[in-house]
Amino acid sequence: MKKIKNLYLKYREIINYLFFGGCTTLVSWATYALFVGGCGMGVVPGKILSWICAVVFAYVTNKLWVFFSQQKDAAMLLREAIEFFASRAATGVVEIGGLPLLMSLGLDQPLFGVKGFWANIVVTVIVIILNYFLSKYLVFRKKEKE
Repeated sequence: MKKIKNLYLKYREIINYLFFGGCTTLVSWATYALFVGGCGMGVVPGKILSWICAVVFAYVTNKLWVFFSQQKDAAMLLREAIEFFASRAATGVVEIGGLPLLMSLGLDQPLFGVKGFWANIVVTVIVIILNYFLSKYLVFRKKEKE
């Protein structure tokens, strides 16, 4: 048991990122299925709304339990939030643009009765990788003490 705990502590950031990234992905997919499959929205509007839900969830979990950001100063907290949302907006363009692109390339078969879900999975994997590096090296980077 001690060995498992030591491995977890050694790789805590990556393990937590993968766990909460998985949870964020579930939020994104579930809300996409709700908006597109349940509410009858178009693919792009449904993807935009599901993306917003996922980004809000991701900010809270990444801040508190992945990168353990201790920002409490209002100006620095605002900067951190803006950087996070801006980086997610950049990868959101990849996600939102990549979905119809992949669908036009033939990855448009439905999964669970939802059109474009396979393309959604592929785009999500790419975006998760991009988001980790942007969060780690841009948003939640450890600031040097002045």
